[in-house]
Amino acid sequence: MNNRKIIYQILIMFIIFFLMISNSLQIKAVESSLVEDEEVDLGDIQKELIEASAETEELNLDSRIALIYDRASGRILYEKNGNKQTPMASTTKIMTAIVVLENANLKDTVTIDSKAAGIGGSRLGLKKNDKITVNDLLYGLMLRSGNDAAIALATYVGGSTEGFAEMMNNKAKELGLTNSHFVVPHGLDNEGHYTTAYELAKMADYALKIDKFKEIVSTKSTIIYINGYSKTINNTNQLLGSVAGVYGVKTGFTNGAGRCLVGSCKRDDLDIITVIIGANTTKQRTADTIKLIQYAYKNFEVINIKEIINKKFEQWQAINQGRIYVNKGIRNHVELYLEEIKYENMAVRKEDVDKIEIEVNCIFYLEAPVDKKQIIGNLKVNLNYEEMENLDIYANEEIRKKNILDYMFEFMDILINEQKLL
Repeated sequence: MNNRKIIYQILIMFIIFFLMISNSLQIKAVESSLVEDEEVDLGDIQKELIEASAETEELNLDSRIALIYDRASGRILYEKNGNKQTPMASTTKIMTAIVVLENANLKDTVTIDSKAAGIGGSRLGLKKNDKITVNDLLYGLMLRSGNDAAIALATYVGGSTEGFAEMMNNKAKELGLTNSHFVVPHGLDNEGHYTTAYELAKMADYALKIDKFKEIVSTKSTIIYINGYSKTINNTNQLLGSVAGVYGVKTGFTNGAGRCLVGSCKRDDLDIITVIIGANTTKQRTADTIKLIQYAYKNFEVINIKEIINKKFEQWQAINQGRIYVNKGIRNHVELYLEEIKYENMAVRKEDVDKIEIEVNCIFYLEAPVDKKQIIGNLKVNLNYEEMENLDIYANEEIRKKNILDYMFEFMDILINEQKLL
């Protein structure tokens, strides 16, 4: 009887042990499926794309969401579901880095807690009580895509992941991102955590204007220090150093978002951000990003739209400014100026360069008083019948209405001039 009891106990222990091992393997399988540094052969991909481009001029993408963003003007040059709300995986870390860079000292040392040490998915490899600087955590966040680095930074800067998420959402509101909402700093799938390709591009554009952010995401490989010991980490963005002009930004992957890549590329004057979300494989994600880059540089060129607008307005002024009449004002005519355009350059399709039209509309009869900065017209920039810009035309001076004394002095001037003629 005792032997049977012992056998039962051994059997139960074996079953428990088997379940623990099975569960551990499942966790590891899930975590490994979220690792973002799967390498692909870029040479093979580029060769395939060259062969494909010889057969067709069309942009055929396998990814569910894609976008090309012109950094100079903020215009979308191409989009496929670009305004659709979607999970964005570790591209979330672009906003995480923005908030950290604007609210933390890079030299500060952070002690890793159990929550950061225990997070799954793509990791930097931090353990509880490890010590590492904010600066090195940022490199671990953006190069290695460490979810542990994301939690550590969020807790340090925001007091908690919830507090940090609130800071992320406040920043999104400040940037005018109305279709983005953040719940976590790392990007693992969570209900209510989403953005769009367009707003992700705007985030990246803002972030790249921060020198430290640009320095980090353009780094192919670097050495960080954990507890004083060096560790070499490599960027998960394989396009860095492999595709001409690429200088960032961030990869990502979750089951909900698919394979993602926000990229930045600059050749000559054309500076673009590309977004891929919802690719099925790393190879597909990489191929589609290269397709976007090739498409942009093959089909678009940069023009100085500010120069074109100012030249057209000067020509219009030379002909029309003297025709604007101010009734009952101490002066009959008004000086004008044009609202400043927010950017100088703009990418347009090569075949559309000569199709830009400037239309000026203005009020030619005004009743005094006229306020300084009073809007009296507008200038529209149209491209293929689509309005690209609408700039206001302002009065450059205040013109008050004549009073009784003004009329008396005017009348006296008339009499004096008549006497001179006699």
